[in-house]
Amino acid sequence: MKLKRKNILKVAIDSPAAAGAGTQAKLISKHYNLYYLDTGKIYRFIANIKLKKAKKYNLKFLKKKIKYLKIKDLKNKELLADEVGTEASIIAQNKKIRNIVHSFQINCAYNPPKKYNGSCLDGRDITYNIMPDANVKIFMTASVKTRAMRRYKELKALNKKILFKEVLKSIKKRDKNDYNRSISPLKKTKDSVLINTTNLSKRACFLKIKKIIDKKINN
Repeated sequence: MKLKRKNILKVAIDSPAAAGAGTQAKLISKHYNLYYLDTGKIYRFIANIKLKKAKKYNLKFLKKKIKYLKIKDLKNKELLADEVGTEASIIAQNKKIRNIVHSFQINCAYNPPKKYNGSCLDGRDITYNIMPDANVKIFMTASVKTRAMRRYKELKALNKKILFKEVLKSIKKRDKNDYNRSISPLKKTKDSVLINTTNLSKRACFLKIKKIIDKKINN
């Protein structure tokens, strides 16, 4: 792929489920006017298709769906369902599907619309696979119980009837899939800044990341 834009700010964030990466990536993107992509939502988008349109689900159908995928399509609340997340972590291990998604992610990372100052992507393999030359690399995490509680509250707010122990089990299962998959596993790179959000407020976390980015910009 020929890269069209140079000298843009690129922020890469990796994290396990519900560590707060999505929330912070949105705040950072708004503050620095960056094009934001939640890469995990793409796999949730595919998982939702598989669960709802099983008969149509195949690689040819997916290629067409990803080709015409819009950011607004990733804002569908159905994608937040726990069963969708679990299926997404399984789908993400499929090499053929990852290849389809990869080109879409690369384009978003390196060719954001001209009105933006750069791009900000969060996911599982952004820091070393999608944006290895990112200006800022961050690995966010939190205790598994804290992450499960965040997801539980998120699902309850959507009027989902679910038990905390079910969400905790799901988060642990997703962690196992994400860290141990053979293709693009979740891992912290040596040049990524570790941020543990277990005891951090959204504001405190944002200021911490902002300090890291400002230092990079001003150097």
